[in-house]
Formats: sequence, structure tokens, C-alpha cells
Amino acid sequence: MRVFVTGSAGFIGYHVAEALLTEGHDVHGYDGLTDYYDVALKRARHDLLLRHDGFTCTEAMLEDAGALEAAVSAAAPEVIVHLAAQAGVRYSLENPRSYIDSNLVGTFGVIEAARRARVRHLLMASTSSVYGANAKMPFAETDKADTPLTIYAATKKATEAMGHAYAHLWDIPTTMFRFFTVYGPWGRPDMALFKFTRAILEDRPIDLYNRGEMMRDFTYVGDLVRAIRLLIDVPPVRPPDGQVPEGDSLSPVAPFRVVNIGAARPVRLLDFVAALEDALGRPARRNLMEMQPGDVPGTWADAALLERLIGPQSQTDLATGIDAFVRWYRDYHGDGAA
Repeated sequence: MRVFVTGSAGFIGYHVAEALLTEGHDVHGYDGLTDYYDVALKRARHDLLLRHDGFTCTEAMLEDAGALEAAVSAAAPEVIVHLAAQAGVRYSLENPRSYIDSNLVGTFGVIEAARRARVRHLLMASTSSVYGANAKMPFAETDKADTPLTIYAATKKATEAMGHAYAHLWDIPTTMFRFFTVYGPWGRPDMALFKFTRAILEDRPIDLYNRGEMMRDFTYVGDLVRAIRLLIDVPPVRPPDGQVPEGDSLSPVAPFRVVNIGAARPVRLLDFVAALEDALGRPARRNLMEMQPGDVPGTWADAALLERLIGPQSQTDLATGIDAFVRWYRDYHGDGAA
């Protein structure tokens, strides 16, 4: 396949591109290498991808419509996997406009480019944050998601709506992923596992919001990438009679589907910290804090639809996943130096 991956220097984008290249596919990456977090880390990911003969890339901002259109046109992809975004729930409280520029304007450009390229499948990242204030768990794709609590979540829900409209109007098979707390090697420095690891190694306290009484559906990046790879081969088809099977998020009027990708097993944040302490061989100093605005006490994915589409998948256990991250962190930073 010829696959166009946005956010190829990012955490998930790097792993998706690496998996596709290892299979022998051609991948064109597109990334703005913004300074939201350490640009050197992003360049290190791209450098690894450039070791593959099948990898080419464009360095440009997602909202640069001209650059994006030119890159897609030159790559002539069969599939687009759109993972680039302004990420981070908490940062959206400080700089909401960056989320509008990247997540809305940028995603519109991706969808337009997909239409012009007539791709056979467009896959785009959303987030479990769209479930917002929903109290019923596990979260299912067919649940209403009309109560976003941050501008980040709101922009992601808006991209789902845009994707559906284009799928309906232009018959673009479109799959939206809702990710649940992804972790693993080459992770983002603004995410909890990276921050906790650095703080513990530097003997600094870690901030535990809601006094640590949080539940998260931690999803190992390797499991997530495997699911994305398998979903590439399952483009949604517009139901000819408008009838949708029970439990399926397939649109009755478009080749469009939303799919949760999560481990389907919520873990207490305090248990997550305990597993990290075991992996590091050091105790954490805990700074117990109140809940932050826009945060939610728990997430939990209903993965029944995902399994229906790609079959049952084994999940990496938490201790194994955290140990893999810690080994990568120590190697990347030189025996754990931050």
C-alpha cells in the first residue's frame, strides 16, 4: 500500500509508520515538528523512520493547506491515517486557539485532500475525551457524546462531524478512532507516564489529581497500532438499506464508523503508579491534588465493536507495558538521566 500518515514524528504516528514500513508498505509522513514538546524527540523518531527505504516525509504545518495538498498529491496514497493534532487536555485550558488551528482547520485540509486523492480509506484519530460528562461506563460508540468538557474534546468531536459529512457527500470510507490513554516507548513528555518517570528518577513529587482517585483505560501503544493496522483493511460501507446492525456505530447514510481503541480494563491511577515504582525500583513522592477543570474521574472503553471488526486481540499487561517504557526511557536518556 501507499499510506500517508500525518503526525509521523509524533508518538502514535511514529509507531504506526514504523509498523507499516516493517510490513513493506510505502509511507509518506507529514509533520510540522512543532515545539509543543521536545522537537529533538520528534526528530529522533523521524530519523528512525528514514532508515527505511519506503519512507519519505514532508515537514510542514497541518493548517498549511497548500503544502498539505501538494504532499498528498505527490504521494498519491491509497490510504490516509490522520494522527496529527494539537494534543493535551490540560494545555487546551491555556492555549485553546492552537486546537482550533490544528484540529479543525488542519483536519479540514486532510479531509479535502482525501477527497481529491479519492483514497479507499481515510482513518482519523479522535479521543475518548469526547465522552465528556457521560457517567455510564464502559463508553460505547453508540452512546451520545454531546457533553465535551474541554476545547480539545470539542474540536475532536467536531472532526468526527466533519468526517461524517464528507463521507456522506463524497462517499469517502472513513473510520474515526477514539483512543484511550495510550502509553509506551517513545511517548510524549507531557503525558503522565513520562512525567512521573522523570520526577521519580529526580526524586521530585508527582502530581496526582483527584488525590489519585482516578481510573484510566491505559492502552499500550503496540496494541493500539495493531488495531489501527487491522482496521485499515476494514473500510466502512454505506448500508444500502440504511439498516445498521445493533451495537455498530456505522452511519445509516454514509460509509462512516467510529471505533473505540482501548484495553477495556480500567486501572486505578494509584495502581499505575505502583507498577511504575516496581519498574523503576524507586518509590514515588506523592503530591495529592484536587481535580483539574475539564478532567474526568474515569475512562473505560467498550471494545466489543473493535473485536467484531478485527477479531479478539490480546492486550499487553500493565507491568509489561510500563517496563517496556522504562527500558526505553533509560536507554534514550542514558540510564535514566532526565
